[in-house]
Amino acid sequence: MKHAGLLLVLLILTVSGALAQEFNCKVQINTQQVQGFDRSVVSDLKTAMTEFINNRKWSDYHFAPEEKIECTLLFTVTRIANNEDFTGTFSIILQRPVFNSNYNSPLLNMIDKNIRFKYQPSQAMNFSENTFSDNLTSLLAFYANMMLGIYFDSFALDGGTVFYNHAMTVVQTAQNSGYTGWQSFESEKNRYHFVEQYLNKAYEPLRIFLYRYHRKGMDVMYNDVAGGRKVILSSLSLLKKVYDKRPGLYAMQLLLDAKRNEIIQIFSKATPAEKNQMVALMSQIDAPNGMRYREVLQQR
Repeated sequence: MKHAGLLLVLLILTVSGALAQEFNCKVQINTQQVQGFDRSVVSDLKTAMTEFINNRKWSDYHFAPEEKIECTLLFTVTRIANNEDFTGTFSIILQRPVFNSNYNSPLLNMIDKNIRFKYQPSQAMNFSENTFSDNLTSLLAFYANMMLGIYFDSFALDGGTVFYNHAMTVVQTAQNSGYTGWQSFESEKNRYHFVEQYLNKAYEPLRIFLYRYHRKGMDVMYNDVAGGRKVILSSLSLLKKVYDKRPGLYAMQLLLDAKRNEIIQIFSKATPAEKNQMVALMSQIDAPNGMRYREVLQQR
């Protein structure tokens, strides 16, 4: 991918002289489920997580301050042992701007329920992609790279490949750490399968969908609503290809969780023919939520 050319086309990111970091990630920590812990440790942890994501340079690309990627990471703590052993969940929300609008389109809305790591105040957040240091930095690096991969896929075909490869390296170096979520055999819905499915050629239509839906659909709706919606409708058939190969694919379920409400909103004002086509497709792909899609048939 030629990054400078891509950014000129999109008019969203620009090449600058300074190496600006990629993320403006809002980190939140919820401790309502735990008691009897040192709150200063949690405050220090929040600062460390925020600085690790936002101050680290994750790529060779240049982002102006106003162009940074918006995301939210909520760490819901369920257990703290000895004021250093943390257990809980990560809730991650990622968005991308839509061209010539104030609207941000959701790319990822997920929960990782297998979060555990040790952290002590003022702990050095050392990270090397090829060496496991600690589970916290591995977790943050994994999700930073996955977010970058999905984000760049929405702007260019195969734009996120380099970041998925980085994420897979993080997975591989963490597999012998003793922490859960990194091994393929543990579950069909964990970090290993999340990144593997994005790198697997069998599920390539998922990544093509990200590009066509956003770059050819959402980004043209500012001056051609009907044309953009037509492309979005055709892009849904790419999800059907993935569904036909493997219903319930983890990566696609995460994508559906992020896009479901937006798809329904887009087609609430579509033509009757478009509504029927969308409902027919999505009722198969996302069957547990079929009723929600069918509600657009009643909207005028």
